[in-house]
Amino acid sequence: MSRQYFVVSMFLFYTLSTWAQPANVPARISWGEELKEPPGTLITKIIDVNTSGFYVLRQKSEGSLTHEEAYVEYYDSNMKLGRSQELDLKYKGKRRDFEDVIKIGGQLYLFTSFNNQAQKKNYLFYQKLSPRLQPSKDLVKIAEIGARNKDKEGAFNLVLSRDSSRVLLYNQLPNNKRDPERFALRVFDNQLQETWSQDITLPYSDQQFSVEDYRIDNDGNVYIMGVLYIDGVRERRRGRPNYQYIILAYTRDGGDAQEYRIELGEKFITDLAFRVADDKRLVFAGFYSEKGTYSIKGTCFFRVDPQTKEIQNVNLKEFDFQFRTEFLSDGETQRAARAEAAGDVGRQPELYRFSLDELILRSDGGAVLVAEQYYVYERVYRLWDGTLRYDYYYNYNDIIVVNIRPDGSIEWATRIPKRQETYNDGGYFSSYAMSIVRDRLYFIFNDNRRNFENDGNNRLYNFNGRNSVVALAELYKDGQLRLYPLFLNRDADTITRPKICKQIGRRRMIVYGERGRSYRFAGLEFE
Repeated sequence: MSRQYFVVSMFLFYTLSTWAQPANVPARISWGEELKEPPGTLITKIIDVNTSGFYVLRQKSEGSLTHEEAYVEYYDSNMKLGRSQELDLKYKGKRRDFEDVIKIGGQLYLFTSFNNQAQKKNYLFYQKLSPRLQPSKDLVKIAEIGARNKDKEGAFNLVLSRDSSRVLLYNQLPNNKRDPERFALRVFDNQLQETWSQDITLPYSDQQFSVEDYRIDNDGNVYIMGVLYIDGVRERRRGRPNYQYIILAYTRDGGDAQEYRIELGEKFITDLAFRVADDKRLVFAGFYSEKGTYSIKGTCFFRVDPQTKEIQNVNLKEFDFQFRTEFLSDGETQRAARAEAAGDVGRQPELYRFSLDELILRSDGGAVLVAEQYYVYERVYRLWDGTLRYDYYYNYNDIIVVNIRPDGSIEWATRIPKRQETYNDGGYFSSYAMSIVRDRLYFIFNDNRRNFENDGNNRLYNFNGRNSVVALAELYKDGQLRLYPLFLNRDADTITRPKICKQIGRRRMIVYGERGRSYRFAGLEFE
């Protein structure tokens, strides 16, 4: 269904005089007060939410010449700032590196690291935060890894199980390029008491193997997904696949190790994600291509049973022709149709540069995939004085949502039209935020106001920060899409940052926006 159709249907309900908050939008937004942010800082995430308010992480902005600073802030349910606490990062007269603030077992923890260059080790510490957000004086070391120098220090990565009862600490271990891939696994309960740990050495070199994702289930079992490059070359994009996905499973407190290889013949798996289902099976879903790793033609779906060690229900389903050509020109669609009829795989249409963001498990064993078209390109200019200027263009475009049945077939696939191209900003105000409300999905993103005006063409205008509007996409359980202008950015006197916005309840999302050094939060209530 085209964007033009939605524009026409919306104009049956309201006119431009109702832009501030259209009457039929299935959500209501309520803005808090405007606040001033400390110089050189920015909000990087919403840490946690409780019944009376929410916690936010603020950090010193990148490129600052001063030492890194981190703050935890608390806002009440009216979006009013209640407390802002700078976190003390000093350690024995030196400064620790900030890692993260995470809520585990009902307690906020500050994680920091310290690189001891004399010992060539990197240490990870935690401290509990008090109700007044002050770090405890009890600094607890929970891990250390080798670090040959400050620039190549080991990094720590924390992952929680679905019920937050288990914590996985994953980190790479020092090695040379041609040495075997090595990493350490440490598993903790929700009081950060270690339950098991193990150092892993794989029979593949660092050049051959790349870790893509890792998960821990509610029983403390750890699963790692990686890519094995058959000939050690990672850059090949066309021809036959020179790689395959491998699943590593460490169960029974690390005492049982299994490896699973995923085979799709000559098709390219271009993106893959997995989750641990309630029945303990691993559910994998992603995209494949006939051409290479820059485009997608359909979905792949399968399960792994850690008990029987079987790979089950491997299913590949291509998107239908109309979905793959929805936004092509008439000439491009005709050429694609001829290639389809002739079986010319090299010229058949595929979707370009989509990145898989979300894998949502359905209660019946199916899954929902959410992906966004994302890529960056560079332009180089020679200036009047002979020097070169480099501009980087960040593209966050259409969203696609794919609903997959338990047998792996596609129930429906819907494309949400969006164009966001900005340069030299990292896509600061681009991308989207998502909420799941009963049997519907909601997406909010910054859009160009002209996309909601009936100008007689089907052109998709780019979001450019001026005359922008926050768009709300409502996706029904049958794949039907409705688009609404939620509010003009100028009405709220802010530009929304979707990457910070977060669902905080069954029908509620926190929306965050900025204007210069001013910022505000809002509560978005879905019907």
